Amino acid sequence: MSGTAKVRLFVALFGGMIVIDQLVKLWARNSFAERQSSEFPWPGVFEFTLTYNKGIAFGMLQGFGIYLAPIAIAIAGGAFWYVTRHKHESVWMHVSLGLIASGAVGNLIDRIWLGKVTDMFSFRLINFPVFNVADSCITVGAILLVLIGLLESFRKPQKDSLDEPVDAHE
Repeated sequence: MSGTAKVRLFVALFGGMIVIDQLVKLWARNSFAERQSSEFPWPGVFEFTLTYNKGIAFGMLQGFGIYLAPIAIAIAGGAFWYVTRHKHESVWMHVSLGLIASGAVGNLIDRIWLGKVTDMFSFRLINFPVFNVADSCITVGAILLVLIGLLESFRKPQKDSLDEPVDAHE
């Protein structure tokens, strides 16, 4: 895939996931009262529950989420800068940065527009905090980024071991 196509993929993923995130949040706000849970799709395991978060991940720093807006802007801007300057990077790098940037902006839109982030996915089986599409994008993108880093570290030969002769008697 060409470098230009990778940048287009990043932009499409970035924009597309923001649209999906905002549409799902709109649906949740219009379909449920706050704290109302559905027994769909899998009662007691995975349900829809409308909640709002004025903080950051896992409800930390309640009331301070809006002050982190510059970080979301920096993440999105930094990701866009990186993919346009490093077009040779793998498709997976562009995908991971597109997901992370779209998640940051998706939640930023809520923080600016509503003063809080709309959450609706409740994984009750393990009592996991309620989350949204943007949170999922950030999480999947970050996992991909870690996997890319791990794969790259295994692919690069160790210079020290190549420079030193091997003694067959050791």
